[in-house]
Amino acid sequence: MIDLHTHSTFSDGELIPAELIRRAKVAGYRAMAITDHADASNIAFIVENIRRLTDSYAHFFDIEVLAGVELTHVPPALMADFAQMARKAGAQIIVVHGETIVEPVEQGTNLAAIEARVDVLAHPGLITEVEAKLAAEYGVALEITTRRGHSYCNGHVAALAKRHGAKLVIDNDAHAPGDLVSRDLRQRIGLGAGLTQEDIAQAAANGWEIVERCRSRR
Repeated sequence: MIDLHTHSTFSDGELIPAELIRRAKVAGYRAMAITDHADASNIAFIVENIRRLTDSYAHFFDIEVLAGVELTHVPPALMADFAQMARKAGAQIIVVHGETIVEPVEQGTNLAAIEARVDVLAHPGLITEVEAKLAAEYGVALEITTRRGHSYCNGHVAALAKRHGAKLVIDNDAHAPGDLVSRDLRQRIGLGAGLTQEDIAQAAANGWEIVERCRSRR
C-alpha cells in the first residue's frame, strides 16, 4: 500500500513523524508522504524538520518516505507562488487541500492547484469537468480519500477522473493511528466510489509513479 497524504504533530496530527512512519510500516504501507498543513508561515519549518528525519535515518524504517506539505486554505491567486516556495524549501511532494464540501475552502482553489501543477489535489469535492480535464492534461493526481467527511464526494471525483482520463490516488489523510486503514477497507472505499479492482490497482501504480518522480527532488 501507498499513502501520499498524512499529518504529524507539525500540524494537526497526533503522532510525531517517527511514530507515524513506524505505524504506517506495521499497518502494511510500503511508501508514504508526510504532508502537514502549510501556508507561508510554516512551509520552511515543516519541510526542514521532516527532511531532517527523512534525509538522516528514515531508511532504517524500511519504508519509502517523502517529505512534503499540504498547502491549506491558501488564496488561489497565491497558490503558484506558495507551491514554488515549498519547492525551494525542499518539499519533495506538494499536496493541496482541495474544495472539500465539509470545509469553507475558497472557490477557485482546485483550479489554482491544478494550474500550479502540484502533485496531488486532495479531496477536491465537487470538482468540475473543466478542472478534471485540466488535471488529466497537467498530470495532477486527484485523490479518493478514506477520511470521513472529505469522502462524501469520492464517487463524483472518481466518475469525472475516469471520464477525462485524470490520474487517481487513494489516500488516508491520516491524522491519528486509526486513520491508517487496512488494505481491505481501502479496497472497499474504492469500490464504493465506483472504481473497479483494476482502477484501484492503477491508483496504486499512480502513487508509485509520483514517488518515483518526487524522490529525486532535492
